[in-house]
Amino acid sequence: MTSLRIHFIAIGGAAMHALAIALKNKGHRVTGSDDEIFEPSRSRLADHRLLPDKPGWFPWKITADMDAVILGMHARQDNPELLQALKLGIKVYSYPAYMVEQTLQKKRVVIAGSHGKTTITSMIMHVLRYNRVVFDYLVGSDIAGFDNTVSLDDKAAVAVFEGDEYLASALDQRPKFHVYQPQIALISGIAWDHINVFPTYDLYKKQFEIFIHTLPEDGVLVYCEEDKELTNLVEHSAAGVMKIPYKAHPYRVQDEKTILLTEGLELPLEIFGKHNLQNISGARIICEQLGVSAESFYRAITSFKGAGKRLQELARNAETAVYLDFAHSPSKVKATIDAVKEQYPRRKLVACLELHTFSSLTKTFLAQYRNTMENTDEAVVFFNPDTLAHKQLEMITTEDITASFSRDKLAVYTSSVELKEFLLSRSWEGAVLLLMSSGNFSGINFREMADRITAGKK
Repeated sequence: MTSLRIHFIAIGGAAMHALAIALKNKGHRVTGSDDEIFEPSRSRLADHRLLPDKPGWFPWKITADMDAVILGMHARQDNPELLQALKLGIKVYSYPAYMVEQTLQKKRVVIAGSHGKTTITSMIMHVLRYNRVVFDYLVGSDIAGFDNTVSLDDKAAVAVFEGDEYLASALDQRPKFHVYQPQIALISGIAWDHINVFPTYDLYKKQFEIFIHTLPEDGVLVYCEEDKELTNLVEHSAAGVMKIPYKAHPYRVQDEKTILLTEGLELPLEIFGKHNLQNISGARIICEQLGVSAESFYRAITSFKGAGKRLQELARNAETAVYLDFAHSPSKVKATIDAVKEQYPRRKLVACLELHTFSSLTKTFLAQYRNTMENTDEAVVFFNPDTLAHKQLEMITTEDITASFSRDKLAVYTSSVELKEFLLSRSWEGAVLLLMSSGNFSGINFREMADRITAGKK
């Protein structure tokens, strides 16, 4: 294999730093720059000797002998390193485009959808690894048993990518999942998100229609038939692909344990929730398309513990359990709450949601959360006014939150210190705490708080 010289502009991004590590592991010469790098990217880059010496952009780092420059979404069109690369005629890729470049001769599978794509991708990865299949991958969360969130292996004949809707780079304004050119695709569902890029629901939905048409004529599209909007879109699509629907796998819940039901067998799972049983059905069909038998799939899936921050158990004892979930959009919030309530029907459910994303903090979008927290015994919403200022959004008030969620006795906090005091001061006997956020509640150490709650420490 020829060693290439590759430079990353905005190397600190979640996928960017993981791809940089994967390419270094393949023997390529990798360098990078960024104006700010946060954890865990910072430590991971340092461990692989890829952390830039100092923050900033340095156009003299870009030299004509480079084989490729990979541009992260964090970098703008006027980035001095980007301008230098274009001046020298160096090929500039977004990271999705470079993933395609590295897997041109492989069968690409892309998992898309407004929710569940990280978990479904993780399930497929877990099953393939369990069955000793060599494959490339890109996933949006840490997965137990995998050292990195990106891997590229010359021996792999298959590549499994999580494909999200956000834009690829400042030069490539396509949603990432439009770039990957899959032979096999899955769509888990459609629920409006990323309103800073797609200001209307119709525009957002259109991206999935376009995605379907990126499949070749002999491609395979797997989709969740329990999403009526998605089913309507797929059924009316003129794309000449094989269309395979799926729905939640048969299951039952007994003694706070979810049991998967199949062919006369009852298989206890490490995960729970109807949405995860939908995810299992979708993952099973994809694995079948990749040559994994149903028997081999079921044998593997019983040991799947979930992806990081996807209904992740932080701590528990006989009386209390604490879970962390990435849920932030309305559909995800409702599905996650319903899952925990079904798993723990006799326990009191306290659900705590942080509004953190651009969409969730936009006043006109808040109405989408109406009734999403109705299935809780206590509902708490947290937002940090400084985050609104940083995102240059119109300020919202606690009254705006209360009116939008339309739930009696909704507690609203704007101070993480006060929120933490509230959570630690109460009794958790016979209760479950569900924390939902794509952030960290402005600095709360989830694991430490969960340990204190389950240890009964104030």
